[in-house]
Amino acid sequence: MKIKTVKRLNFLLLFLVFTACKNEQNNQNTVSAQPEKSIDLSYANNFSISDFGDYYILDIETPWPDAEKTFTYLLTRKNTEIPEDLNYDQKVKIPIEKMVVTSTTHIPALEALNEETSLKGFPGLDYISSEKTRKLINSGKIKELGKNENINTEVLINLDPQLVIGFAIDGNNKTFETIQKTGIPVMYNGDWTEKTPLGKAEWIKFFGVFYDKLDEAEKIFNEIETDYTKAKELAKSAEKTPKVLSGAMYKDQWYLPYGNSWQAQFIKDANANYIYADTEGNGSMALSFENVLDKAQDSDFWISAGQYTSYTQLLKESQHYQQFEAVQNKNVYSVSLTKGETGGVLYFELGPQRPDLVLKDLVSIFHPDLLSDYQTTFFKALKD
Repeated sequence: MKIKTVKRLNFLLLFLVFTACKNEQNNQNTVSAQPEKSIDLSYANNFSISDFGDYYILDIETPWPDAEKTFTYLLTRKNTEIPEDLNYDQKVKIPIEKMVVTSTTHIPALEALNEETSLKGFPGLDYISSEKTRKLINSGKIKELGKNENINTEVLINLDPQLVIGFAIDGNNKTFETIQKTGIPVMYNGDWTEKTPLGKAEWIKFFGVFYDKLDEAEKIFNEIETDYTKAKELAKSAEKTPKVLSGAMYKDQWYLPYGNSWQAQFIKDANANYIYADTEGNGSMALSFENVLDKAQDSDFWISAGQYTSYTQLLKESQHYQQFEAVQNKNVYSVSLTKGETGGVLYFELGPQRPDLVLKDLVSIFHPDLLSDYQTTFFKALKD
């Protein structure tokens, strides 16, 4: 009887050891559904990154204003196992080697990460200003894809990109739907929906995960943040706070940024008084000329003066502009004087990625004694 009991105990012990070993083996092959860490985003509010070790989850919470859906993207390394019950909208393997982007604001992030050679196609090549990327265009390494709202899908498919980075003003982009039906994933970038300069710039981390260069992207952003903060602190030491007008006329309306916009934030951080700082809204305000003249006639500076590049051009459009003191004192500045070789305005491309340079421009304009030897990057005084 004792012998049988011993045999049973030995069998039970062997069974428990075998089961424990099997469970240990299963645990080693099981992919955790819990992230190792969530990537810190200090300013950007419209996306998040979760690091699971062998893969990333990107959640795009506001791909366009008032979006009702959050998009979840899975970025995996080679031979990565993922949980079977993981839900996502699109999947891509990283690092990316062939990509298509659809906004010039995406170009600077690729260049900062030294990945501009991965760009194979773009809708509207003439809008790209960067000399670095234009060399690739001129050598035929980046193909024209037509217009963003009507991309040439045949050319795009022949390029065989692993990924298309899109942007949209709403969720009704039939071209993107067509591209996705071919098996090429389209993932939305919502950098333009951010409300702060540093919030827009932090989207370089979005691109960092696609190239498996998140650490490098974080380092680049930290340098931008540091330089921006230094310029902001320097501006605080200015003795005067000038009054600033922004925007320009188009047909019968003067379009200006709201006081809660990222453009207005630049003016505030440059220690200047934006005349419509107390307004809130999305997009741009549209006001009559008379309304703006009444409120801004005595402004010290007028910045972002539309497409104008000279006072001759400005006054030819309307002699009424002469009523503004900023025009009389030759204190009108525009970003339209800094263009690429095919006419693209550099500010619209590089400005969102390099808010530190934008802020330094404005500090040097509003407070020339603080940055007396500084050469502006984007804003230039109108020519005579």
